[in-house]
Amino acid sequence: MKILFLGDIMGRSGRHSLRDHLPQAIKDHNIDFVIANGENAAGGFGITESICNELYSYGVNVITTGNHLWDQKEITNYIDKDQNLLKPYNFAEGSPGLGFNIYELDNKEKIAVINIMGNLFMRSCDNAFFKIEEVLQKIDVNDLSFIFVDFHAEASSEKMAMGHHLDGRVTAVVGTHTHVPTADANIMEHGTAYQTDAGMCGDYDSVIGTKKQEFVRKFATQDTERKRVPPADGIGTLCGVIIESQDNNFLAKNIQSIRIGGKIGS
Repeated sequence: MKILFLGDIMGRSGRHSLRDHLPQAIKDHNIDFVIANGENAAGGFGITESICNELYSYGVNVITTGNHLWDQKEITNYIDKDQNLLKPYNFAEGSPGLGFNIYELDNKEKIAVINIMGNLFMRSCDNAFFKIEEVLQKIDVNDLSFIFVDFHAEASSEKMAMGHHLDGRVTAVVGTHTHVPTADANIMEHGTAYQTDAGMCGDYDSVIGTKKQEFVRKFATQDTERKRVPPADGIGTLCGVIIESQDNNFLAKNIQSIRIGGKIGS
């Protein structure tokens, strides 16, 4: 099975990068399943029902999220209705939505998608390492062709530790949240594909997808006021990773980064 995972979709520019490039990327790379992190898809803060449907129309199968999931109030009443929209599994017990799910393709192959959030420098949530064990106890790995983990975390060290913790037990661990693609895509010792951060889908002429002038000013003046900075609205880049699993088990065969459009490399 070959999946495409897209990093954090940042506002309209990020959504348009999917609109303009995702259908062709699916064809060009023979993608079986598309996962995208959509927690910043609504103006950089959260996601809505209409945006979920927009992303599905471009070819996304499952949407993962993170700490900005609840920024749009309407999502609280919607998420239970959409089993393709996931929350981090280690959010507070009793919060709506699914933290993982298993999806069956037309050819009867099955993929488990798990959404988990880090603890270091992030909003308080249950221990990610304890909770991932809880998920793995609930799924039958022998029945799956692919097990994907979106680890939404701030610290590179925590992401790497999670990759080693899960090496040989899942197909892939890919980080999100920091919006900068890392150059460390590899298959780990025991067969799990890993990349510290998939990057973002959005305008890279920015500061992690937001308008650069305001963030430059904030850093230069040491302004600590908490104010939302809108997403940059230039040409978006589609950014993520393609991962292929082995034919006879769920371990990884190959991982490669992908970037399409925008100004990267120009």
